[in-house]
Amino acid sequence: MLRRALLGLVLAGLGLAKPLYLPLDDRPPNLAPCAWGLVLCPPREAYRGPRGADLEALRAWLLFTPGEVLVASLDTLAYGGLLQSRHLPLPPEDVLARLGPLLSWRVHYGGRLLLFGVVPRWDASFRERNLRVLKALAPWVGLEGVDVEAVWDDALGSAAPQEARALPYPSRPGADEAGQVLLLRALRPGLRVAVVYEEEALRARTTPYEGLPLGETVAGVLASAQAVAVPLKARPDLVLYAYGGKDPRGAALDLLHLMARYPVALADLSRVNRGDPRLMAYLQGLGLYPRLAAYAAWGTPANNLGSALAQGGLFLKDERGRTERLAEAYFQYWWGEVGRPWVRAHFPEPLPEEAREVAALWPYVLLEGRRLDLRGVLFPWRRAFEAEALLELLPLTWGVGLVE
Repeated sequence: MLRRALLGLVLAGLGLAKPLYLPLDDRPPNLAPCAWGLVLCPPREAYRGPRGADLEALRAWLLFTPGEVLVASLDTLAYGGLLQSRHLPLPPEDVLARLGPLLSWRVHYGGRLLLFGVVPRWDASFRERNLRVLKALAPWVGLEGVDVEAVWDDALGSAAPQEARALPYPSRPGADEAGQVLLLRALRPGLRVAVVYEEEALRARTTPYEGLPLGETVAGVLASAQAVAVPLKARPDLVLYAYGGKDPRGAALDLLHLMARYPVALADLSRVNRGDPRLMAYLQGLGLYPRLAAYAAWGTPANNLGSALAQGGLFLKDERGRTERLAEAYFQYWWGEVGRPWVRAHFPEPLPEEAREVAALWPYVLLEGRRLDLRGVLFPWRRAFEAEALLELLPLTWGVGLVE
């Protein structure tokens, strides 16, 4: 114990007492926290797009990187990433052996483990193998300092919700936001959150890809973050507003009233992988967007709820960080509404370099008194579904811009 205490003091002195984060893969929602200044991540080159992660590099990083807590994707160390988890032929015992370095890290450095694994979707070639591995992790749950949860990214055509409930640890819908949510748990457990629905009927709606009523998905996300649900009258740290797409004007008025009293994180659940342009028009026209604590519209309902909650909680007292996250979130909204459709209409996959010309379509966007410019777009997986933005916030007066 003395050795660990001394190690903790040394790490704090070196500025290394940040959570370690092992992302699911290098798609933007998973990799983004590595650029937020809150965590230590493996070298970017250890992730190789659709080819999967370099497992030797990840294991070496674990071996030589101490920390107080590690948020890690099981699928990354087991298979190389989410895509590989579906189709990589590997016996269950070999998969479990690949996860051994996580426990070695726990024993060697004494840090806490926050782990998440993905329940495979319907088209995975090795669904039964993956489920056997997840069930075989039951003994880990009883270990001190080790927390495990399961998430599922697609309940369409599969029994994922039922299979997840049969596991000996917590489960919920989601996947690509899971790392962000567990980072909130690591850095700010006990966040007091009031959940407000656009309309009460939204709570009971079974949302696309989730297979559960939205209220159950919300409860699962809050539990993952170790957040505490409280009513508005209890003065929450954060309000999580769930917008279902029925009445954008009414939602804007709700937000206007709520934001006068509380920080508000907005999850746009109106469509999958896209936001509602009607609501965004109100947010921009009324000057509400720059005042949000967070915004998410890039994925499934669980993705958006988790991202909005995590970013809203992590950057509550960090104005610069909050603005940067809103800039990223606006790009994700624009990508779903404009960028992705345009690229798909003009280029086949794998995308050529010419697809980056989509940046010329970027609109004039103001954020906190500055102009948000898109300097370029990268395609780490050479497909249109996801894109990485090179954003720049420029002052409105003549001068040098701030590169974010």
